Amino acid sequence: MSETRETREISLVIGTAGHIDHGKTRLVAALTGVDCDRLLEEKKRGITIELGFAPLCLDDGRVVSIIDVPGHERFIRQMVAGASGVDAVMLVVAADESVMPQTREHLAILELLGVRDGLVVLTKADRVEPELLELVEEDVREFVGGTFLEGKAIVPVSAQTGQNLDELKKELAALVDRVRPRPRRGALFLPIDRAFPIAGFGTVVTGTAYRGIARPGDEVEIFPAGREGKIRTLQVHGHTVEEAFAGQRVAANLAGVSVDELSRGDVVCRRGVYANTRCFDAMIRILPSAAEPLKHWQRVRVYIGTSDVLARASLLEARNVPPGGEAPAQIVVEEPVVCTAEQRFILRFYSPLITIGGGRVIFPYAHKPRGAAARGASAERIRALSAAPSVGERLAILVQQAGIMDFEQASLALQEGAAELSVIASRLVRDGVVLELKGDRPVYLSHAGFKELSLNVENTLREYHETRASEAGMPADELARAVPKAPGRAARSFVALLAERGAVVVDDNRVRLPDFTPRDDEAFRKNSEALFALCRQRGFQPPTLEEAKGALNMDEQAFSALVRSLKNLRRLVLLAGEYLLTDEVEKNVMDVLQKIEGNVTLAAVRDATNSSRRFILPILEHFDSRGYTRRVGDVRVVRKAVK
Repeated sequence: MSETRETREISLVIGTAGHIDHGKTRLVAALTGVDCDRLLEEKKRGITIELGFAPLCLDDGRVVSIIDVPGHERFIRQMVAGASGVDAVMLVVAADESVMPQTREHLAILELLGVRDGLVVLTKADRVEPELLELVEEDVREFVGGTFLEGKAIVPVSAQTGQNLDELKKELAALVDRVRPRPRRGALFLPIDRAFPIAGFGTVVTGTAYRGIARPGDEVEIFPAGREGKIRTLQVHGHTVEEAFAGQRVAANLAGVSVDELSRGDVVCRRGVYANTRCFDAMIRILPSAAEPLKHWQRVRVYIGTSDVLARASLLEARNVPPGGEAPAQIVVEEPVVCTAEQRFILRFYSPLITIGGGRVIFPYAHKPRGAAARGASAERIRALSAAPSVGERLAILVQQAGIMDFEQASLALQEGAAELSVIASRLVRDGVVLELKGDRPVYLSHAGFKELSLNVENTLREYHETRASEAGMPADELARAVPKAPGRAARSFVALLAERGAVVVDDNRVRLPDFTPRDDEAFRKNSEALFALCRQRGFQPPTLEEAKGALNMDEQAFSALVRSLKNLRRLVLLAGEYLLTDEVEKNVMDVLQKIEGNVTLAAVRDATNSSRRFILPILEHFDSRGYTRRVGDVRVVRKAVK
């Protein structure tokens, strides 16, 4: 393709829509010179069965794509497959028949698919008198009221005589001026509507690119089958190009993929960005004209992209969605699909097969929630993501929900390549929305996730200090391996960040908590023996913390460390009233309980131990809490021995 033609190529697709036999295909042929009925059966029966495609060259040299869709109700799947990729529409109404059932259904589908601009073409204008043509035009104007076509041009034409075709082209040029081309950013997402072999070239697929840019040499994956291949060459409107963009009709010659492995409904994607899903979050809307509400877990047929699958509609906030209603939901498909955020889809009843509504994908990789709280959280996430105006805000919401998300998870969740994700995430990090842990691949944290991970590290270190009190700290590599969801260098980056904030101390490749002092084992042994000797001497009248500290002549910090270590070793417990009970005295009390004849009451234990209520009551309450005894009124039943 020459440079001049490339600059005139517009990344924009205009679709036809309307009732069968209203002249859509003939209109396209009159505008473009291309007969979109290519199948023998189509020519024999005189109806369009499959999608047709043609380039439309406007008077100023700009070229846009036209998709011609079938009008028969039996071919709604093909109609949706084509309409899913259009940016604007020519709604075709025959002047000798006016608005018909498929006119209504097609317009409803277009609204559900998010089409927001277009015009109306009254075909076969040469077959009716001017007065009737005016009546039909008024009928159509009333029909499109309240839709995206309200106030748009209504152009009467005749493909047979050429009447008003020049005027229609002017209106189409104005339509192209109004419609904003799809952004070219993002990873390639190209739903396949045709796949066929060409001798000497191999497999060729065609479709409308929803996202991204395709180039020869790009490595791709074809979902849902998961086949891998490479783009050999690309064509747009029959011309070989070095790049094809979102919003263009694209033909791609694929290497490494057999045509037998492909079918309509498959999607050509940039390798390493997308994945299959069995459940996606969505906002769904039921048509006001629907005869009945959509019920929770109702079986439906879902048309998404160029695929057609059976699914269940899992409603998150109510048992049904009434006609005209909108609600967050999850679509649980019966076979794998690949979809992208903001992609539109159509819902039809499983039986009878009629269009009831549609929606847009909010998050492609959902999991069915368990319980009312989880369903509420899913609905809240869907509403938040639905309102997020940018990819960066979507990432912020997803990270805040997950708490911690590694680079691969973020790439899949956003369906962005590594370079694009790095740019998006760096802005959030710069603005302090999320935190980043550097590593082989970054890990992203919400502020709540940072607190949770910090607590996890604190608990891990505290447990280590308790069991290895004589060591200077936990080896840094061992701690890094214990940090969840933050592998390798990212975990070490997190520990370094904690050290910067004073939450931990790193010394000689060991990590400790700031309030931890390594224990002197010889001093610990001597002080432990002294404390146990004191408790042994006091017997069934255990000392308090203050009494023991004074008797051992220890300062507050050293004595607290001693008690903490003995508690961690399960040699000592602190009773109500701050009495110290060693494991030795605990066993002695149990021996007494087991020898008491008759009812084991507080008074009986007091007398048997020659102690007093002040000491025995907290001991027995401790036994109750451990399950050594069970209280029944004023009597205790001895249940098991002290371990």
